[in-house]
Amino acid sequence: MHDLATRLRRLPPSCGPVRLIGVDGHAGSGKSTFAAALARSLGDAPVLHLDDIASHDELFDWTGRLLDQVIEPFHRGEGARYTPYDWRSRRFGPPHPLPPAPVVLVEGVGAGRRALRPHLARLLWMELPDEDSWTRGRLRDGEEQREFWAEWVRAERRHFTEDPSRPFADLLVRQCEKGYEVLPGPGNTLGPDQPFTQSDGPSAMC
Repeated sequence: MHDLATRLRRLPPSCGPVRLIGVDGHAGSGKSTFAAALARSLGDAPVLHLDDIASHDELFDWTGRLLDQVIEPFHRGEGARYTPYDWRSRRFGPPHPLPPAPVVLVEGVGAGRRALRPHLARLLWMELPDEDSWTRGRLRDGEEQREFWAEWVRAERRHFTEDPSRPFADLLVRQCEKGYEVLPGPGNTLGPDQPFTQSDGPSAMC
């Protein structure tokens, strides 16, 4: 991930002193795994998981909470404090600090939503079709989450119909057998760079 991390570090701040990087994609597309790998390459950059911002009652109606708890403090140059949601107990927990680091990753479905894009330095989209992503997610979560997934898929379809992210992505990320291939996205603002492959080892073709 070294090349991509270097690019992101060189971006101008987008949210106060922070370079806020969005990692969006369908549920089950590999956002969390990719964000964790990218964060390590960025020197253990903080990662905000939008699963901690959403809730059962507000699968996608969490914009105000994110702005109040994270975006506005960052714009003031302050550390953020958000209340992560516990999906088992169905309630929000105690405040959790999020420092205004040079690069902060925001990972989750809806990270590239209309209200958040003005605060992002770059938007990355995990390039895996919706049905393939949802199949992976269902297999990961098991039969006990079947009813939740049925509700989630309907909500996600509705969200991306009303507020799509992919058309505005600067980069598309495809998971390969080894590593990731990163390509210019529909909203690419990086210039005429050629596609390149990110991997912890030798380059791998998808």
